[in-house]
Amino acid sequence: MSNYVFVIDTNKQPQTPIHPAQARLLLNQGQAAVYRRYPFTLILKESKPKPKIEPITLKIDPGSKTTGIALVQGNKVIWGAELTHRGQVIKMSLESRRSLRRSRRNRHTRYRQARFLNRKRREGWLAPSLQHRVETTLTWVNKLIKFAPISSIVQELVRFDLQQLENPEISGIEYQQGELQGYEVRQYLLEKWSRKCAYCGIENVPLEVEHIHPKSKGGTDRISNLCLACHDCNQKKGSQDIQDFMSGKPDLLQRILRQAKQPLKDATAVNSTRWSLFNRLKETGLSVSTGSGGLTKFNRTRLNLPKTHWLDAACVGKVEALKVLTNKPL
Repeated sequence: MSNYVFVIDTNKQPQTPIHPAQARLLLNQGQAAVYRRYPFTLILKESKPKPKIEPITLKIDPGSKTTGIALVQGNKVIWGAELTHRGQVIKMSLESRRSLRRSRRNRHTRYRQARFLNRKRREGWLAPSLQHRVETTLTWVNKLIKFAPISSIVQELVRFDLQQLENPEISGIEYQQGELQGYEVRQYLLEKWSRKCAYCGIENVPLEVEHIHPKSKGGTDRISNLCLACHDCNQKKGSQDIQDFMSGKPDLLQRILRQAKQPLKDATAVNSTRWSLFNRLKETGLSVSTGSGGLTKFNRTRLNLPKTHWLDAACVGKVEALKVLTNKPL
């Protein structure tokens, strides 16, 4: 089933989105005309007195390459979209420009005086490839606010709960041992280890959380002591120290130890983009709430929904139940 169709009245005020079949009926009867094609929107030719308008929640799952967007009415997902970003293209264009300028300077063909102390960055500055993600997402948010009666926004603010990952005891032992904390840790490890077994590199198999330095020998649950391993490698390693287990592969041992100590800078970069988007969303004047990436995955797994960006967006924040009424996101 396609997305629901947006409807605005004769004064261009948003109405409750309607089913595609209902939209075709309005067009065939001449009661409405096409106002926009992307997103598909109808404008009514006659005003209706006091129409019943149901509030809608706009949910956003910002990503580094693709941002998921979903409109949820009560517990019904009526509209979805996936926004593909051009961040890498922008980065490559800037690097190309930088190399050309550097080449010109090295040839001593400067045509203007050198400039100094004019490169100050304002507070909250983001690299152009990151700022692009914020601006394009906001463009679509503003479009949807014009065409749908959106009353609130829910955004996935942090991909990972960084403080919780660094110090699992920060909110008490109940949180540490609960279901949600496990989803936060696992989601981060999947990103950090590229969804591969750290020991043999196998992909597309169930992966288990593995303690690099065994707990039986004093290892901790800190994120820097965890990696992902396939079932065979996990069983084979057992309670051995990694130095003994990888004694015949010194290069791989050094790579694993080096990667385990990598800081959370990648997650921080993504989170900084999301914080910037969050602050801009608050300027819309709508109620803005947040959820973490671990909570999103927990909701999606509990509801047995497939892994897509727009369904991830629908699962952001507190979700009891969802009924998906569309399967063709924009």
